[in-house]
Amino acid sequence: MLIVGDRQLEVLDIINVARNRERIALSQDALERMAVSRAWVDGIVASDTPVYGINTGFGEFTKINIPQSERERLQRNLVLSHCTGVGERLPEDIVRAVMLLRVNSLALGYSGIRPQTVQTLVDLLNSDIYPVIPCKGSVGASGDLAPLAHMAAVLLGEGFVVKDGQEVACAPVLEAAGISPISLAVKEGLALLNGTQVMTAIAALTCYDAQIIMKTADIVAALSLEALRGTRAAFHPRIAAVRPHRGQKDTSENLLRLTEDSGIISSHIDCDKVQDAYSLRCVSQVHGASKDALRRSLEAVEVEMNAVTDNPIVLPDTGEIISGGNFHGQPIALVMDYLKIAISELGSISERRLNRLLDRHLSDLPAFLTANPGVNSGYMILQYTAASLVSENKVLCHPASCDSIPTSAEQEDHVSMGTIAARQAREILENVSYVLSTEFLAAVQGIDYLAPLQAGLGTSAVHRQIRSLVPHLDNDRVLSPDILTVHKSIMDASVLAAAEESVGELLG
Repeated sequence: MLIVGDRQLEVLDIINVARNRERIALSQDALERMAVSRAWVDGIVASDTPVYGINTGFGEFTKINIPQSERERLQRNLVLSHCTGVGERLPEDIVRAVMLLRVNSLALGYSGIRPQTVQTLVDLLNSDIYPVIPCKGSVGASGDLAPLAHMAAVLLGEGFVVKDGQEVACAPVLEAAGISPISLAVKEGLALLNGTQVMTAIAALTCYDAQIIMKTADIVAALSLEALRGTRAAFHPRIAAVRPHRGQKDTSENLLRLTEDSGIISSHIDCDKVQDAYSLRCVSQVHGASKDALRRSLEAVEVEMNAVTDNPIVLPDTGEIISGGNFHGQPIALVMDYLKIAISELGSISERRLNRLLDRHLSDLPAFLTANPGVNSGYMILQYTAASLVSENKVLCHPASCDSIPTSAEQEDHVSMGTIAARQAREILENVSYVLSTEFLAAVQGIDYLAPLQAGLGTSAVHRQIRSLVPHLDNDRVLSPDILTVHKSIMDASVLAAAEESVGELLG
């Protein structure tokens, strides 16, 4: 059970709730904080002082005073009118993360929402009832309005939910779970909609998976280094020491540990090759820079996970209700655009190593890694797939944060597009996983041809693990299932686990 409201959330908390279905509960302190801030809102309701979102309209309609008799209806209408999302629904793990992050932000006690409203959101999450949230429609300021509206609508008994994998009307599901729809009080619709929790949820899960991808990229690079009869010299600790970027140092250490005791590398230690191509020699510099970018991105994401992104903000110690711009997604938009490039580069350099493995003029291995060329094409078309994905990533790397379009009749005249950036980072990560899968298939096949020479401690373990899933390619066969199998073993971290069981936890 995760108690929300007593401490800062970490990414692992998000993973446990989003993917491992850990239950959550509000702390007593969180309940008390929300009650205090709500009391101030109730005081404003009784006065005629204009306060945004409490007794005024929204966006362009801020100058319209809402009579007291219409203020609760205003909140309901706000939610319903903002349900304009389109596209495929967000996956369940992302929706669970969104709900957790929204609860966490509201539990900080600066939004003026009633504790029982937040508790209803907790009940939905703990009952495995997930709002259908279309993935498209957010401009990233005033936060993730449209997607969060789809989440909030379910609290009202409106809209659709995912239950047992099916998309169904929410009202019967709520009734079966014993959860009563709520009537929103003043300010509550705004409190539920103003926030960056959708982009932040996607960002947090992407950062977590990127850590796995980056370590796995080191593993496949080590396999390719051996299959291409490269040298470990470029990863000498002194090289990293004189250019002390942490990512470079960590990657160099990973490569050395993975290839330790490599019979393949020691077999050609006295060859006349002076140095390797950049895609081998510069692995620590390229992979390392991506690791450093991920670390910087994760810092911003963890701040946002524990931030108040509502407007207006209720200050419970003074009773002030202040309008601001904490809903603006620029901090997430910028780091997700940065992370897009960082992840994409792992695929770019991987495709170049794959190409070297397949070109007999560059590898001294059989052409396209087949023993019977001509009749068999071998792994020729793996590179086509990788090249396609790498090229697609170049398009996706266009910075979403540079593409602001004004909304709400110029009232909201600069927006972040942070949710688009986060979604693109997620898509790039998936593409890169497929690129790494093609390199794994080729590198393992290349090492097969070097038998009886043995790979290193870590690379041998991974070679065995991949071979337990995918057989050696003797004759041409349909290769998509092989790619998908390796992709799955990358994403569920079983490739990484095989390496770490042999050489210990990798850095990064």
